[in-house]
Amino acid sequence: MHPAPSASAPLGQGNATLRARARQLRLMAFDVDGVMTDGRLYYGPDGETFKVFCTLDGHGLKQLAAAGVTLAIITGRQSAMVARRAADLGIQHVIQGREDKGVALAALAGELGFEASQVGYAGDDEPDVPALVWAQLGFSVPNGHPCARTAADLVTECRGGEGAVREICDFILGARS
Repeated sequence: MHPAPSASAPLGQGNATLRARARQLRLMAFDVDGVMTDGRLYYGPDGETFKVFCTLDGHGLKQLAAAGVTLAIITGRQSAMVARRAADLGIQHVIQGREDKGVALAALAGELGFEASQVGYAGDDEPDVPALVWAQLGFSVPNGHPCARTAADLVTECRGGEGAVREICDFILGARS
């Protein structure tokens, strides 16, 4: 079990242990609803579903990929919008329709040749907890469920869909420099 996150300091600031663990990351996986988005679903008049993504997050993801970190998305829902966003950002590893996120993350890491010590995960709810615990470094968001926030090593200051992913990317990049 990971130590409880500190609510008093910005994301991992001053925590040499967490920064050292962040330097080891070679794979970073993200949940979508509640992390990459604010968790709300918008329905159009014809029943189509819309999600809103933050451009700050997108730029952070591109920077993280450019620094050599492999990116992945693991989400419980099936969505063409997620596939489109991943394609726009160059994220090649997209796993949709999986509630067993810990199993999915471990399998992906194994396929890519990464150990748990090289993997990070960001999630916001109960299905994310096994992945948060399995990963070397788990991140959650302040608007996430308490079980995810407790399982995470770090909780962002920004809410999901409002710059949280960028905050995670900046933390990892800052730890590597």
